[in-house]
Amino acid sequence: MRAYDESYLNDAMDTLGEALDYAVADCGQDPDEFFEWFVVSGMAASFGRGNPKFVAGMSGVELAREVQFRILGKRSDVTATQPLDRTPEYWAGWFLAYYQWYRGIPFDEMARYGLVPTMLLERSILHEADASKAVAFADRLMENATESPSRLAFLRKQRGLTQQQLAEAADVSLRMVQLYEQRQNDLSKAAAGVVVRLAHVIGCSAEELLES
Repeated sequence: MRAYDESYLNDAMDTLGEALDYAVADCGQDPDEFFEWFVVSGMAASFGRGNPKFVAGMSGVELAREVQFRILGKRSDVTATQPLDRTPEYWAGWFLAYYQWYRGIPFDEMARYGLVPTMLLERSILHEADASKAVAFADRLMENATESPSRLAFLRKQRGLTQQQLAEAADVSLRMVQLYEQRQNDLSKAAAGVVVRLAHVIGCSAEELLES
């Protein structure tokens, strides 16, 4: 069953594609962090139900600024650039909107399973012609991933921290946090200092972060 009426689909894909492109290219935000904000802000739930206000009633730039406002309390005033061609970030957002509609899976569940922008960007799933290939990849990812969030992700969210905030406070890269949360890298094999710093910022013991 599709998430909402197909008549909204093209607008929805274009809007989320433009939003991700604006957040990354113009605002300098990490693509996965913006996607996390999109989910945490509550806008992803309304968008995923096909709320016309979000999927067709605002531009991608307006959507990105509304997400920023709900998370930061202010909207970016950075002027949107007009690239000559669609960017990889645009196509990543475009596909995430398509897959959510096509499979009827909530965005927060997609994020929990690790279906985030960088997973698409790293595999050069960049344009409309690759939609079927991207669906097959996303299906495999969703099937193989574990449903429960990693302890790092669970405890971070309990403390109300974004991935970026945790990374900066623990003096590690944002990508490192993302890979540990998605279980693509094993946190138990990380340097002891990394685990200790992450635990200190979150306010737990190092043992609580490690999964048996």
